[in-house]
Amino acid sequence: MFSVKEKQYLAQEIEKLLLSLKHPEMPTEKPKFTLHVEGKERRSFAQIDPNWTFGGEHPPTANPWNEVAREVME
Repeated sequence: MFSVKEKQYLAQEIEKLLLSLKHPEMPTEKPKFTLHVEGKERRSFAQIDPNWTFGGEHPPTANPWNEVAREVME
């Protein structure tokens, strides 16, 4: 449903928000969370995890399942 860039942006903002709350039960860095967003259609949804969980040499830059289809439609 969202592009990889959109998911990365949302994950970054959610992480900032969670850490800004300074809740005593929250870690002070790298909070773990999963956001599930339902779209209009039953098959339309997004799963958003923290950006830092996609470490490694080659983090994802595109989701061919929805971003290629989106480019064809535009």
